[in-house]
Amino acid sequence: MRDVVIGEPSLARRLLLASRPVSWINTAFPFAAAMLLTTGQVDARLIIGTLFFLVPYNLAMYGINDVFDYASDAQNPRKGGVEGALLPPSTHRATLLWSVGLLVPFVVALVALGGPASWAVLAVSLFAVVAYSARGLRFKEVPVLDSITSSTHFVSPAVYGLVLAGADWTPQLWAILVAFFCWGMASHAFGAVQDVVPDREGGIASIATVLGARATVHLAIGLWAAAGALMLLAPWPASAAALVAVPYIALAAPFWSITDEGSAAANRGWRRFLWVNYACGFLVTMVCIAWAMGVR
Repeated sequence: MRDVVIGEPSLARRLLLASRPVSWINTAFPFAAAMLLTTGQVDARLIIGTLFFLVPYNLAMYGINDVFDYASDAQNPRKGGVEGALLPPSTHRATLLWSVGLLVPFVVALVALGGPASWAVLAVSLFAVVAYSARGLRFKEVPVLDSITSSTHFVSPAVYGLVLAGADWTPQLWAILVAFFCWGMASHAFGAVQDVVPDREGGIASIATVLGARATVHLAIGLWAAAGALMLLAPWPASAAALVAVPYIALAAPFWSITDEGSAAANRGWRRFLWVNYACGFLVTMVCIAWAMGVR
């Protein structure tokens, strides 16, 4: 009987996996909500920008990461699925070409549809995407800056949408965006806990490898609590979003005393986090931007 040989996944399938489809909404929704609730209309900026932050932006962010992190990812047992692609070296050049090439037409269109202020925000957003992983920058290996950069990946689409739409920048809106930024930093920091051992073995510094697993969990919980407190500064109904910090804190609390040696156990919490995000993270974004734009 002949052996059945299953072929290698196609490049298209690898690129799709690398773009983390489960996370597409994390960047597309904040932009779309900011635009729609500011302008109240569906136009070319909304459609092009949403498509941009849905797929090309995520392919660039995660594809570049997977290429430059291949050596360490190959030693990480959780890579190769929903939590991260494992791209063989033979696909690296194509991944980088597609990651950049798919961005270009969207960026050209968005530049044409925007102005200097929106160009600046978009430039910061794209720089953060590249700087997080690319050789020579590697912000992901600078403790604390890694969490700041990661949070920028998710908050900047909302900021870009608000600037592109000409939003009114009130103190309450600033408080909401700072809360969102704290949420982003907490999420990155907690996600880094599960990789303390493989990152150290691979010579990769991170907020978790430097602070240690336990202190990083404490920091994440503190940042989520700060995000909730900041939301209390907004009037009803935005202030109700403060309660959304509770599920995240409850998710991380069981790992309060985690050790570096047992840090891989935090993966259980991280897997739950991915799905809790759908119920909580974007509900916060929607409620906050809706209030800021006067939608009731």
